[in-house]
Amino acid sequence: MSTPFYVSPQQAMADRAEYARKGIARGRSLVVMQYADGIVFVGENPSRALHKFSEIYDRIGFAAAGKYNEYENLRIGGVRYADLRGYTYDRDDVTARGLANVYAQTLGTIFSSAGEKPYEVELVVAEVGTSPEGDQIYRLPHDGSIVDEHGSVAVGGNAEQISSFLDQRHRDGMSLAEALKLAVQALSRDTNGGEREIPAERLEVAVLDRTRPQQRKFKRIVGRQLSRLLEASDAASAPTEAPSDEETPDDET
Repeated sequence: MSTPFYVSPQQAMADRAEYARKGIARGRSLVVMQYADGIVFVGENPSRALHKFSEIYDRIGFAAAGKYNEYENLRIGGVRYADLRGYTYDRDDVTARGLANVYAQTLGTIFSSAGEKPYEVELVVAEVGTSPEGDQIYRLPHDGSIVDEHGSVAVGGNAEQISSFLDQRHRDGMSLAEALKLAVQALSRDTNGGEREIPAERLEVAVLDRTRPQQRKFKRIVGRQLSRLLEASDAASAPTEAPSDEETPDDET
C-alpha cells in the first residue's frame, strides 16, 4: 500500500498564494487616487464593454484587476448586497467598509478552501465622503485581507513599481487633470524603467465626484471630456502660460 502524499498546510497556502499572484500579474495595472473633489479610477483597458471600474452604490466605486469572470461575479454580489442593505435599513448604512468586509469574507473562504482554486483577483473598494478627510479606499488582495489605503493605490501586474512612483509624487489637493496626468505617467512606466505612450482610446477613467448634485457620485469620463482633461494636464506642465483646468466639462455617457 502506497503512502499518501503529504503537503504541509504552510506549503499548500504558499502555493495557492503564488498561483493567485501570478494570475493577477498577467493583468493590466490600474490606479485609484484621491484628488481635490473626489476619487479617480484610471486603468489601461482596450475593451469598451468589459469594464474594470463600476458603481456599487451612491458613493461607492469598485475596481478590480485579474480574471474578468471572477471579479465580475464579486461585483454583482456587491451590488446585490448594497441594494438589499439600503432597502432593508437606510441608504446611509451602505458603506465601503461594510462592503470590504463582505468581500474579505468571500475571498478568504475561497482562498482557504481546498476544494477550489483561489480567485485570481485583487479588488479596490472606494467611497467618497463629503470632504477629503471622509474618503475611504480599501484594497483587498486574493487572500481576503483588507488594507486601508490613503492617497493612492495600484493593483495588477506592475503594482509595486507603480505604487512606489505614486507615493513619491502624489499630494493632497490635486486637481482632476493633475491626478489623471500622474496616473497615466505611472501606468506608462515599464518594468525596465522606460516609458511608453498610452493613447486616450486605451484608457478607462471614472470618478467619484463629491461635487455632483446627484445622490449618485460615480461618473465615467470618456470621449471629448477625457481628451480635454489630458490636454489640460499637458498644457499645465508646459513652460508657457497654461489655461486653468478648474472648469470640467459635464458630458456624460
